[in-house]
Amino acid sequence: MQTTATHTIDGESVEGVEFFDVINPATASAFARAPDATPEQLDRAVTAARRAFEKWRAVPGEERGAILRGFAAAIRAQTQELAQLLTREQGKPLGAAIREIESTASRIEGLLSFELTPEMLRSDERGRVVLDYRPLGVVGAIAPWNSPVLLGVQIAAQALVTGNSVILKPSPFTPLATLKLGEIAAEALPRGLFNTLSGGNDLGRWMTQHAGIDKIGFVGSIATGKSVLASAASSNLKRVSLELGGNDAAIVLDDADVDAIAPKLFWSAFQNSGQRCMAIKRVFVHESLAERLGSALARLAKQVKVGDGFEPGVELGPVQNRPQFERVLGLIEDAIERGGRALVGGAALDRPGYFVAPTVIAGVAEGVRLVDEEQFGPVLPLLTFADIEAAVTRANATRFGLGASVWSADAQRAADIARRLEAGTVWVNAHGGSDPGIPFGGFKESGLGRGLGSMGLKSYVEPRVLHLP
Repeated sequence: MQTTATHTIDGESVEGVEFFDVINPATASAFARAPDATPEQLDRAVTAARRAFEKWRAVPGEERGAILRGFAAAIRAQTQELAQLLTREQGKPLGAAIREIESTASRIEGLLSFELTPEMLRSDERGRVVLDYRPLGVVGAIAPWNSPVLLGVQIAAQALVTGNSVILKPSPFTPLATLKLGEIAAEALPRGLFNTLSGGNDLGRWMTQHAGIDKIGFVGSIATGKSVLASAASSNLKRVSLELGGNDAAIVLDDADVDAIAPKLFWSAFQNSGQRCMAIKRVFVHESLAERLGSALARLAKQVKVGDGFEPGVELGPVQNRPQFERVLGLIEDAIERGGRALVGGAALDRPGYFVAPTVIAGVAEGVRLVDEEQFGPVLPLLTFADIEAAVTRANATRFGLGASVWSADAQRAADIARRLEAGTVWVNAHGGSDPGIPFGGFKESGLGRGLGSMGLKSYVEPRVLHLP
């Protein structure tokens, strides 16, 4: 095992003092070590980011855009190397890892199409009142392990586009591709503007409490998001954006074409082995279609190829880490003990690594953990309903509110129901996906604020009202 990764602080590679193992989830064995940042290294990164911010905020928008497009191009040029690291540490198929890196570069470019221009609020004999926007300063970005490069850079790009500097912390489960990204940034961006530090929960806590960091952008679980919010208020009342978990419901109406929608439902639930915040987590299907839909999803699950992301033809990889692997298996076991029936799957695969067979479970309802909690793995519960009013009520009866969808042959009927669902994003006859121009975030405990689009960019600036003669 070799230690090849380093932090990037102030445009330079910085060696670690302590290290932690990085596990390949397809083998359940360590293949590298990553540096575990110290408080002193965080202080250095904050100082460098502050110095870079003071220069970056004054760079004209057109010049700033050109620099960031160069960064996106540099990422795209390193797609293969970044994707290889991502597959090895995250487990997703190599093709999916390549798409994540390509989407990362495109996300930067897409956000550059928005400009926060001053707004004239009043202009009359009393004078002019103008609303403009000022960058916040140093942004701490804390990324998850499911799509670590895309979601980490999504936070960072919104900060950079609006004139801030960044310190990016990847999950300790998936640090390597992000640390490599720091090396790319050191060549493509002004010194100190984009710093990367890896570490565990201590580093996250130090960042949220650090008085020199002005905002935290976080993507992850609800429990950790609540801790981030509380910690961020303890020093300098940081601004906080939280994209948290989901328990997305899909409602399949009695007129839906099962053969047409089953593949869409399956991949909306099982892409990235179910490890997506916006994945379908619960399917409410009209009782007249339940058996047919269950059989169709089970057939698809049996056909899909599960394995190491470097194996040819693999479509689904492992669960990313051992704690999540054990949790997913526990949810399946609990559901079956409480009367659920595994139509397919239902167990770990007999091979090394954190592999769970794609699983569809029928015969469950509210009160079962698999239904009430976010599974974040390759298992999907099917719940039946007879009355659409009851289905809407049940879909909304959760502390989550990230996404939802309605499936029907009658698009207008589906749209009418979609408007009643309590979620930040609701789709009709589709589920999932994001666009740099469309705001994304959650209701209830699924998040705080919105990311992407002009609405997302405005969460990385402070609005200022100017009263002018």
